[in-house]
Amino acid sequence: MNKNFNKSLDHVLAHEGGFANHPDDPGGATMKGVTFAVFKRFFGADKTVADLKKITKKQLREVYRTDYWVKCRCDELPAGVDYAVFDSAVNSGPGRAAVWLQAAVGAVRDGGIGPNTLAKVAIHEPAATINDMLDARVTFLRGLRIFSTFGRGWTRRVAGVRQVALEMAGADAAAPPDDFAPDVAFDIVKFGSNGPWVTKLQEALGIVANGDFGPKTEAALKAFQSAHGIVADGIAGRNTYRALGLIS
Repeated sequence: MNKNFNKSLDHVLAHEGGFANHPDDPGGATMKGVTFAVFKRFFGADKTVADLKKITKKQLREVYRTDYWVKCRCDELPAGVDYAVFDSAVNSGPGRAAVWLQAAVGAVRDGGIGPNTLAKVAIHEPAATINDMLDARVTFLRGLRIFSTFGRGWTRRVAGVRQVALEMAGADAAAPPDDFAPDVAFDIVKFGSNGPWVTKLQEALGIVANGDFGPKTEAALKAFQSAHGIVADGIAGRNTYRALGLIS
C-alpha cells in the first residue's frame, strides 16, 4: 500500500487556500477547498459556516481521502503518479483525472480506474505517465472559455504538481517558476481595507502600492475585473487573485 496520502494532501491544501465566501465564487463558502455543502454531507446537515471555518485536519483527511484518493485508487498507483492523479481529481474531478491517466497509459478511457487501468499503469514508466497526463490536463484547461481569466494560476499549479510528482517518482524534474510557491491563505479586501494583501493587489494591478485600498485602487480593480469577465464589484477575493496570478 502506498504511503503518500499525507504528503500529497499537504501539497493539495497549499493550493486550496483558507476561508472564502465571495459571491463570485460558485462554490459558496469554502474552507481549505471543502465547500459548505460537502462539509454538511460528511458531518451533518446541522453544521454551520462557523463550523466549516473550524474544520479539523482529521475532517479534511476524511473528506479528501474518501472523495478523491480512494475514488481514484491512489493507494494502488506508483509514487508520484498517485499525487498527480489526486491533485487532478481535486482540481477537475475524479472522472477527468481518471481519463487523463488512462490516456497516458493507453487504457480504455471510461473515467473509472479499475483493474485494466492499473495493469496498464504498472507497465508504464511513472515519469512518462506523470508528464503525459499533466500535459493532457494543461491542454484541457487551455480549452476552457475562462482560461484567459484563470489560466495563469492554473498553469502555475500544474507546473508545481509536475515538479513534486516527478520528485516523488524519483525522476529528474525542471525547477518550477520562481514565483510558484502558493499562498495557503488570502485576505478578501475592498475599499477601506489595508495591509499586505492590499499591497499585493496593487502591485499586481500595476498601481502605486501603499497598502491602503482607496478610490484609485477600487477603480483599477473594477476595470481589471470587468476586462477579465469577473463581477466588477471592487472586492478582491479568490477569483480575482487567481486571475492576477497571486494564488493558484
